[in-house]
Amino acid sequence: MSSFNVTRSALIQAPAEAIYPFVESFREWVKWSPWETIDPSMTRTYDGPVKGVGAKYAWKGKGKAGAGTMEITDASEPASIAIRLEFTKPMKALNPITFTFAPEGSGTRVTWAMDGESKGLNKVFMLFMNMDKLVGGDFEKGLAKLATVVAQG
Repeated sequence: MSSFNVTRSALIQAPAEAIYPFVESFREWVKWSPWETIDPSMTRTYDGPVKGVGAKYAWKGKGKAGAGTMEITDASEPASIAIRLEFTKPMKALNPITFTFAPEGSGTRVTWAMDGESKGLNKVFMLFMNMDKLVGGDFEKGLAKLATVVAQG
């Protein structure tokens, strides 16, 4: 079994309290997530509370969008959020995600991390794909868009 970690961070010029709400509610992700625009026909459903622990999001799309679910499993406002990310298509995978928010200078260092283990066919896939290169750029785009959305209020 092989494991991977993809981590990106950005300094956002706002207090954590201003950034946190855009991450703790999946309904806000449509404003900044790098994957929200890759499939115009993608369907989304929300379940559980609107934000925080127990909030759930499911998507189903074509091609690169795939399908899966996310659930917030831990939230310590305004310091961190843990998410259980499960892909069901194109390949099955379970990838824990964490967001951390740390004061830095006049802003907040937001770090987005995803971990995973490759088993079975995913392990073969991982021999040819570098998850950091595959997903890291998307994390960078998402953090940049999050900074823009926060600045716009």
